[in-house]
Amino acid sequence: MAETDDGFDLFDLRVDVIIPEGGAVYCGAKPGDHFELHGEMLYLPPGQGISIYSLSSVLPLLAAKQRPTHAHDWMTTDAEIACPDPNCSTRLRIRRTGLRRFSHAATTAVPLNLSADPAPVADMVPPVNDE
Repeated sequence: MAETDDGFDLFDLRVDVIIPEGGAVYCGAKPGDHFELHGEMLYLPPGQGISIYSLSSVLPLLAAKQRPTHAHDWMTTDAEIACPDPNCSTRLRIRRTGLRRFSHAATTAVPLNLSADPAPVADMVPPVNDE
């Protein structure tokens, strides 16, 4: 019996704090602040922190940004997220920096169902009713 590759790919991400020249900063960010995401692990440079409020604005998007998306999808083209404080001028820019391979077996206790073919995306999305 041939072994089945249970691998999948995720993008590594780098999230940079963007501070416009002369912009007000209320989240404690400094020029050059950033973090990286490799799989599920978030890495900050030594001695650097990040506001939990700034992190909360970008966190829901990171898992989607790690996955391959269609070239026309806004998740592919849009990269900057505003600080949640409306008076703060900072933005968080998400960049894909590399591709990393993971094993299904190493990331979950749920076994693959190798006898079932994955459903095409079209089968998972309900049709749009334009009435």
